[in-house]
Amino acid sequence: QVQLVESGGDSVQAGGSLTLSCGVSGYTSVIDCMGWFRQFPGKEREAVAAIYTGDNTTYYTDPVKGRFAISRDNVKNTVYLQMNSLKHSDGAMYFCAAGRGCYDTSWHRPTMYNYWGHGTQVTVSS
Repeated sequence: QVQLVESGGDSVQAGGSLTLSCGVSGYTSVIDCMGWFRQFPGKEREAVAAIYTGDNTTYYTDPVKGRFAISRDNVKNTVYLQMNSLKHSDGAMYFCAAGRGCYDTSWHRPTMYNYWGHGTQVTVSS
């Protein structure tokens, strides 16, 4: 089993920055990819970014390219999402996810991920 715990969610003003963290524990050796997703009220969960553990390749959804950065610290077993130039439209519940046997063409699909955290809330005031 793999456990994920997100932290770092907060209320910030538009234009500000925030860093989300995802602590990973358990049988971490089976994880091939880590992702960040977000969910707006009444909407389906959508991909934000992903990183593949084998070669650290990263992927981003178009709305966050150039503003967000995903990274990982193997020593701390933590994955980060650095969010800069935040917009009101970035406000959502953010979830961390981990997957086994990941395909790079499917990084944005929630169904590819096997483990999920409980989420951390990001609020951006305009």
